[in-house]
Amino acid sequence: MKEIEHPPRAKISLPAVLDGLSDPTRLAIVSHLAERGESLCRDFLSLGSKTNLSYHLAKLRESGIVRVRLSGVYRYMNIRWEDLEARFPGLMQSLLATAKKEGAALPKVTPVPAIKPPAKKRIAARK
Repeated sequence: MKEIEHPPRAKISLPAVLDGLSDPTRLAIVSHLAERGESLCRDFLSLGSKTNLSYHLAKLRESGIVRVRLSGVYRYMNIRWEDLEARFPGLMQSLLATAKKEGAALPKVTPVPAIKPPAKKRIAARK
């Protein structure tokens, strides 16, 4: 399985983090993760097309804000709290508190319901 690259803690820069959070869609994603914890990437499909969402998720990962974990065909995201707090104490809590106050300006995340496997069809016995 292909490993996803994340910047090491020492390489996370303040300009990259601020740039990563400068877009309302990315800020909505991070606010959702802060509130609900680890989430599937597909939970954010309500925020835009797959192509657009892929761009935003990559930007968050490359800036060092989130970590992406692969599990089968699913990608899970979580905020890198420990790394961000070590690099910039109090920054994320302050930014997210401000974003919460201004929440009406952020796009709403509507997670996709869990996919249930199709029910097995019963074949009626022929007489």
